[in-house]
Amino acid sequence: MNTTPEPLPTRPAATVMLVRDAPGGLKIFLMRRHSKMEFAPGTMVFPGGGVDDRDRNADIAWAGPPPEWWAQRFGIQTDLAEALVCAAARETFEESGVLFAGPADDPDSIVGDASIYADARRALDERTLSFADFLRTENLVLRSDLLRPWANWVAPEAERTRRYDTYFFVAALPEGQRADGENTESDRSGWASPRDAIDDFEAGRNVLLPPTWTQLDSLAGRTVAEVLAVERQISPVQPLLEKRGDNWVFEFFDSDRYHQARQAGGSMEWPL
Repeated sequence: MNTTPEPLPTRPAATVMLVRDAPGGLKIFLMRRHSKMEFAPGTMVFPGGGVDDRDRNADIAWAGPPPEWWAQRFGIQTDLAEALVCAAARETFEESGVLFAGPADDPDSIVGDASIYADARRALDERTLSFADFLRTENLVLRSDLLRPWANWVAPEAERTRRYDTYFFVAALPEGQRADGENTESDRSGWASPRDAIDDFEAGRNVLLPPTWTQLDSLAGRTVAEVLAVERQISPVQPLLEKRGDNWVFEFFDSDRYHQARQAGGSMEWPL
């Protein structure tokens, strides 16, 4: 008799790797999730979150590659692609204060100081305002050309808390804007080089899940220009999560290197 429970359904999500140039290579914006969060507490993450009703059929003001372009790059339906780009921009603004938008009457320019929209940011976080309505009210358009598609990871079927089908984007910090990490889901944030974040994991100073570790590894040693010029062929990655003795072990295309780092840092327990 098979007692394995049915896998939980997946929910589409978007996450944005926010990068800026620094001496010796780029730096990336990372946040640590509150220890009391139900999903992945204490882990280092990029700004992002699940697609919700505000992101679907949003009639959103848009400049840059259209939803059809994003659908082709990610290999998904156009309506989902539109919702994911909307969610990526909305979540990044909610969680870091960085806004991928420009004036509707001059869509080639970019918002230089997003802090003037602090009230709207709070309303978005409280879900009393949609991103589309915010842009419309402020006469702004979403600048999808500031984002690039990077990866797609699907949570393991053995995950019993919640499962996300996560689409990774990468974007440069717009000139004049500042990432602050002032949100309700994280207790620490800041800029780090991908290599330093990986080294901290190997030294037991932080916790990285496989998708985050893998993306950091893919960015290490690159400049922002090099990253934005990459045209990646995006295929879904779905790790296996298996119980081996007292430990849960992820299996994916680069899991040997990940587990060596995980074991060195002492973070072998799961759930975290």
